[in-house]
Amino acid sequence: MTTTLRPSVPLQQTPDGGRSRTYDVCVNSRRVGSVRLAATPGTGSGVISDLGIDEKDRRRGRATVAALAAEEVLRGWGCGEVQISVPVRAEAALRMGQMLGYTERGRNMVKDLPAEPPALPSGIEVRPMTEAEFGPWEVNARESYAHSWIERGVPEDRARARSDAAHRLLLPEGLDSPGTAVHVAVRDGETVGHVWTAGRELEPGVHGSYVYDIAVAEGHRGHGYGRALMLVAERVALGAGDRLLGLHVFAGNTPAIRLYTSLGYRTTHVNSYKPLL
Repeated sequence: MTTTLRPSVPLQQTPDGGRSRTYDVCVNSRRVGSVRLAATPGTGSGVISDLGIDEKDRRRGRATVAALAAEEVLRGWGCGEVQISVPVRAEAALRMGQMLGYTERGRNMVKDLPAEPPALPSGIEVRPMTEAEFGPWEVNARESYAHSWIERGVPEDRARARSDAAHRLLLPEGLDSPGTAVHVAVRDGETVGHVWTAGRELEPGVHGSYVYDIAVAEGHRGHGYGRALMLVAERVALGAGDRLLGLHVFAGNTPAIRLYTSLGYRTTHVNSYKPLL
């Protein structure tokens, strides 16, 4: 039997070079599932999502063949790597990703927020970031985010393109971008860190707040400011009427994973990648 991908909708393309399409997974022309593919403009990266095989056709290796066929499509689109995001409860899909050579790059985590805003440590002042602070902060934030991808094997030009695209999308109007809040923590008159939060869809149909960036200034780390800033994010989320707070953490960032776990966050998705040679 031959497993193939058959387009189920027209190819969607954007002016900046992005493209996406949903395919039927077919066995001898019989539909047994579906998969969605997308290519992110300017990054050389493709995404496989919503890969599903009908119940009666599972456990026959069809998802594996479909994933390999999807990689071929993305390779034809000029993608140099492919990304997947797998729910942590989907154990079979996680095993399949490992078998196909995918490497974990990070994970999504979420916390169910308490009814009452948490108290902040004494001696720390929290205030919104000013316009004067925003320009230098965004330059550093773009550089830091790009560097995080470079450290994990993404070519520098693609990493910087990814960082620039993300900031253009998420901060189109700077500090006035809808639903966005950037706060700084101050101790004894000195800024010790910042946290950037905004509303977003955490999962299909599930809305909440999201921590896009958090950092403690060098020389002030190891004093609990990271935990304090995460509590600030909780207060901001609750103030916006959200009961869920999500974030992404890169694989290998053990201190951050420990902090988030201790604060009650749980992993929802494992995000992995694979070079397309």
